[in-house]
Amino acid sequence: MPLSEHEQRMLDEIENALYADDPKFASSVRKTGGTGGRRPAGVVVALGIVGVALLVGGLALDFKPGGFPVLSLVGFLVMFAAGVMALRSAPSTGSSSTGASGGTRVPGAGKSSFKGADGQSYSSRMEDRFRRRFEQ
Repeated sequence: MPLSEHEQRMLDEIENALYADDPKFASSVRKTGGTGGRRPAGVVVALGIVGVALLVGGLALDFKPGGFPVLSLVGFLVMFAAGVMALRSAPSTGSSSTGASGGTRVPGAGKSSFKGADGQSYSSRMEDRFRRRFEQ
């Protein structure tokens, strides 16, 4: 499910504040991309199909050592591994542009110097929102 415009703006603000506060960490995150390495989609699909075949085949066959369908368990584990690989190699939909937040950076104002249009720092705006939610 895609993020709303408001959620995307807030995520961009958090990202920009992180880049401003800790540039060394931000550059290391940009290099790795935050996800695992890319895997060909064919490998993931093939593993998923093999996992389903093992799962169904383990139930259909009469091979159950100790009364437990071991082949089906192996099929489930292969399908699970394919799912994890698919999720880790999925392209991220987040934006990594640093100028799309709409706020202004105030020089020399400290860590919470990322100011929005109303002049409040990001942390004070978030605290206000938190208080308003629980006062209702």
